[in-house]
This record gives sequence, structure tokens and C-alpha cells, in this order.
Amino acid sequence: MHTFFIAPTGFGVGLTSVSLGLVRALDNVGLRVAFCKPIAQQHSTDSGPERSTLLIHRVMGLTPPNPITLEHVEDLLGDNKRGILMEEIIGLLEESAGDADVIIVEGLVPTRQTPYVTRLNLDIAKTLGAEVILVSASNQDPLDTIEDKLEIVSEAFGGVSKKRVLGYIINKMSPEDAKQFAPTTPDAIVKLNKFRNKPFEPIGYIPWDSALSSPRTKDVAQLLGARVLNEGEIASRRVTRPVLCARTAANITHHLKPGALVITPGDRDDIIMATALAALNGVPLAGLLLTNGILPCDTIVELCAKALHGSGLPVMLTNTNSYTTATTLDRMNNEVPVDDQERIAQVMDSVAACINVEFLKERCGRTNEPRLSPPAFRYQLVQKSRQANRRIVLPEGTEPRTIQAAAICHQRGIANCILLGDPEKIQRIAKANGINLPSDLIVINPDQVRSRYVAPMVELRKHKGLNAPMAEAQLEDTVVLGTMMLALNEVDGLVSGAVHTTANTIRPAFQLIKNQPGANIVSSIFFMLLPEQVLVYGDCAVNPDPTAEELADIAIQSADSAAAFGISPRVAMISYSTGTSGQGVDVDKVRKATEIAQEKRPDLIIDGPLQYDAAAIESVASKKAPDSPVAGRATVFIFPDLNTGNTTYKAVQRSADVISIGPMMQGLRKPVNDLSRGALVDDIVYTIALTAIQSEQSTL
Repeated sequence: MHTFFIAPTGFGVGLTSVSLGLVRALDNVGLRVAFCKPIAQQHSTDSGPERSTLLIHRVMGLTPPNPITLEHVEDLLGDNKRGILMEEIIGLLEESAGDADVIIVEGLVPTRQTPYVTRLNLDIAKTLGAEVILVSASNQDPLDTIEDKLEIVSEAFGGVSKKRVLGYIINKMSPEDAKQFAPTTPDAIVKLNKFRNKPFEPIGYIPWDSALSSPRTKDVAQLLGARVLNEGEIASRRVTRPVLCARTAANITHHLKPGALVITPGDRDDIIMATALAALNGVPLAGLLLTNGILPCDTIVELCAKALHGSGLPVMLTNTNSYTTATTLDRMNNEVPVDDQERIAQVMDSVAACINVEFLKERCGRTNEPRLSPPAFRYQLVQKSRQANRRIVLPEGTEPRTIQAAAICHQRGIANCILLGDPEKIQRIAKANGINLPSDLIVINPDQVRSRYVAPMVELRKHKGLNAPMAEAQLEDTVVLGTMMLALNEVDGLVSGAVHTTANTIRPAFQLIKNQPGANIVSSIFFMLLPEQVLVYGDCAVNPDPTAEELADIAIQSADSAAAFGISPRVAMISYSTGTSGQGVDVDKVRKATEIAQEKRPDLIIDGPLQYDAAAIESVASKKAPDSPVAGRATVFIFPDLNTGNTTYKAVQRSADVISIGPMMQGLRKPVNDLSRGALVDDIVYTIALTAIQSEQSTL
């Protein structure tokens, strides 16, 4: 196992964010990563468990042991028992490591209260035999000062000449500096001038992103002890900037933008009404914060009732004056609250994207069988979709989540998205939701192109008696229009379902796209992102009661899909009985389907019938199916019917708080994929990535 010790060059470098981002980066490339924070170092505002340990557990699903308290450390050091302390730290490391390929060990930050921690960091790194990565930040010092700090601290750790210090990460850089030293990708980064001729490697240059330091509105309310008058979306909206309103409404309207927290005395009726109007117009303000303990008058509250209670706008009241309130906010601790998993996940992804992970992977050595964790799965989706470079049509082009997903995919190079909808309406919706639409993102007005698809659609469906007026009427549905674009090879895939039902999304595909050659059935799978691995469930969305032959085809399709997305397929044919222990029509169907699938594809590892617990849990498998090549290690679960599959996937998803991506359709000539109507923006982004990858594979 390889050990990296992450040490800061000073206070405020973002050590925790960088350490957790390194865990994410290494996990993304398939390494088994462990994390250890040997000694707790609580912030003055923290209470309860140590921050890094708790966050890594909540976001990554790792379970590192509780760190040693700083009080205990000081007792041991005061009693001259440094050796005992190091033994305890080694024990923590071994408890953390398990079967990991690499472990990230987060050091301590020097403060006025703990000036001894620099020496302590050195002792820990030496005791663990770790390679040291230094973390600095350039938000306060120029780069030449940063170079000096890195050199001084590296010498304290034994220097680069003795190969105890591997390299450095500079956090909180200006975007211009970060781009200068890492112009394209992390593997293209260059050394700082002072280290050009030294074996002191640049591991990453991380630009400062103010959006990642934006607190939730509820965090602001808690900081101020504010009274919440209207909760709205207080738990999800974020404060990108406070707006202290001392001028008239006409002079502050240009500040009423997404993420703005409007701060004004409760008797400023004009500001309150302007804020209400902005909310009614769809601007997702962070909130309205009333000061001086003054409640707005009842007539104003009544006039603004729809905006205050129907737009999700949080409204709060604090007893301090506006200046004191704004000053308190300016001094707010910008560390991520331990319950803000969305923000810490974004921070980790942002750091991971800037790390020269291939260099670190070479230091660690390759694993024989990489573990595909959920972050690694999502990472691979993005990488493969970028390589595919496909055109994906989004028929729900005026839906805000879809618009944002299209913008993200365009910016990250995941796919070339095409939005169907009125361009002016799409621009209005994007502006109201703070979405920056790329200028070269393609938007097609259905009204201007619909007529050219009438004749081709009539030709495709003439055997069903379709005529031109009927085709024109059906093409009013943008899903049908998008499907025709796909049928005519104008796009490579289609994603819909954010506001349409599954039937509305896939019915046109059945009619116009048809099955792949050799595919006797169209089926679906879900990718289930469990904490430690990704599983495939099929079929949970399309076929109510497949025959044994159809079930065998679903198993083969699902195994091939799993392999295409980096999951080694070990297929379990699920039933209420394992092996030969039960009889009946349903279990006999699964047994026959298993035999058919094994005969058709002897190269696949398929076994059944297996009960779910026998397929998933090794201890159960050793008793119920000890000779099975699949039991206890299944990665693809094939359910006997739609009732079982849909119920199981939703039970696992909701009860275990598991993210699922899908359903992904299998067996169509061209990829068409459905969304849940409750899909988040990230769900849409990853479904677009899936579709792009499917499209490339269908042309191979």
C-alpha cells in the first residue's frame, strides 16, 4: 500500500478540501483509496465528530477510525511520550487501510495555539514512511513568496533531494495563474520557476472558485440567529453575494440576480416589493433578510404574498442593523458545514479535476482488478462520452433542468446537445435561472423545421396507414420530432422524460427507430450507485412478464451493457429460490432462461436461479450456492418480471438512499433514454453521457 501525507505550508490553505479531493481523484481512476486523519483539529465553530473524517464518510462511504484528540496528543507530548503517540497513529493507519492500494493521510495545520504541529507532521510522515505532498495557497501571497514557503517547508521534511517530499499543490490560485501553469489538462502542468531543475513535482494548480464557497441560505440564518418568516427553499439556495440595500429600488434592481441575498430594513417597502417582483419573474434569489427587527406592514405582506410564499424565496428577520448584519456575514467562516454534502462533493470534484492523477497513479502502481466505485463510474462516463463526441437531442428544451444540463455538457465536452424549443423562451428561462448558455449551443425552433419531417415519417409508417395530416399532428410532440431527427441520422441519441412519462419517451422509438439487428426484444437497465460499487439491474422499466427466451436475451443485453461501461459482468438470474431448492412455474422460467443464456453466450458468467441475498452477499452464498461462480459476487441482477424489478430498484434506491441512473434502453438501433420526472440536473448530465457512449458503441 502506498501512503501520501498531505501537509500544509501554513494556515488557510484549504488542507481538508485538497485532501478529500485527492481521495476523489485517485478513486476516479479505479484505485482502492483509504483516508486517515490521525489527529483531530477542530475549528472553533465545530462541535461533534472531526470534520474531515465525517465528510469522507458521508461523501465517499469510507469509514476511517475516529482520530486522536488534540488534548490526548498534548498530554502525551507533555509527558515525553512521543513514541507512544506514533504507535497509536500507526494503529489508526492500519485500521484505516484495509485492502486499499493507497491511503491519504491528512496532516495538521499550524496555528497560534498549536505551533508544534509542523514538527509533529514531520514525525508522522517519517513514522509512516509516507511520500509528502505540500499544499500552499496563493490567494494572499504572490507566487515567488509561495515558492519560498514551499522550499522552506520541504527542507523541514528532509528536502526533495532525499525524496521524502514528492511534490506540491497550490490551492486558491487566480484563474489566470492556474491556466498559465496548467493550460489544458492536469497532465500538462509545469513546474514553478524555482523548481525547474529539482525533483519536486507539481501535483496540481487549483483555481479559486467563489461559487464553491457559497453558503446555503440556512447557514446564514443559523449564523445570525435569524427568525425565519418564510422557509421557502432555504436549505437548497446559496448565497453568492450579499446585497446591502441603502438606495432606492430603482438603483438596486441590477443587483437582483441569482444567488443574491437582499439585506434591507423591514420598513423598506420599495426594496421588499422589488425583491418580490424579481422572485415572481423566476429569479432564484438566495433570500430576503430583513434587519433592525422590523416586520414589514401587513398590507405589503399581503401584496407580496404570492412571491413570498409561492416562489421558494426564503425570508428572514434579524434584530441587528443592516451594517452589523453585513459585517457579520463578511466574517463568516467559509469552511463547508459537515451536513452540506452537495457543496463538499462539488469541492472534491473541482479539486480532483485539477490533480495530475496519472502521475500519482504511477507512484502507487496499478491494481489487478480496479474497483468501480460510483465516483469512478461517473468519471469514466464523462471521459468516454468526451471521446465519443456525439450529438444528443433534448426534446424538452424549455425545461430549466434540461437547459442547465445541456450547458454543463457543452462546457465539459460531454456531448453536443441540441435543445428543441423557442430560442427566445429558452434564453429567458436560462437568464431567470442564472444559466450561462454557450453561444454555440444549438437551439432548434420546432415550428421552423417540423414540416420537413412529415414526408419521411409518412414513409416510415406507411405500413400502418399514416398520412401527412396525421404525421404533422404527431410531430407537434417534440419527442416525436426528436425521434425523427434520430431516425434520419441528424442526431446520435435522444434523452427525454423530465416532464414526459416513460411511455411518451419510448413509444416513438419503438415506432420509428426499431430494434437492433439480432435483438429480439428491447429492454432496460438501471445503474445502481451503491456506496462501494456500481451494480446493474434489468429489466425494471419495459417488459412486464418476459418469457424464458426473452429473459435470456435481457440477461445477455445487460451483461454486454455492463461490460461496455467498465463493469465486469457476473450475471445473477434472480428468483425466489436458489439452485434446485424450489419448484414452480416462475422459478422454472428463470432456470430455463439461465440455460438458454449460457448456451447462447458461453463466454459470459451467468448463473441462476439465485435469491437476491445469495447473489449479493458472500456469507449467504457460501451456504446456499457454494459452487456458483456468481453467487456473492454478482454485478448484474436480472429480475424475472417487471413487478419484481421495478419494486426492488425503487426499494433499494429509496431505503438505502442510493443514486440510480436510468433506465437505459437496450436493443434499439439508436439510443433513446428516459429520465425520472424528479431527475436532478446531474442525473440528466450523466444520462446524456450514457447516451453518447451508447451511440458510439452502436456504430462499432
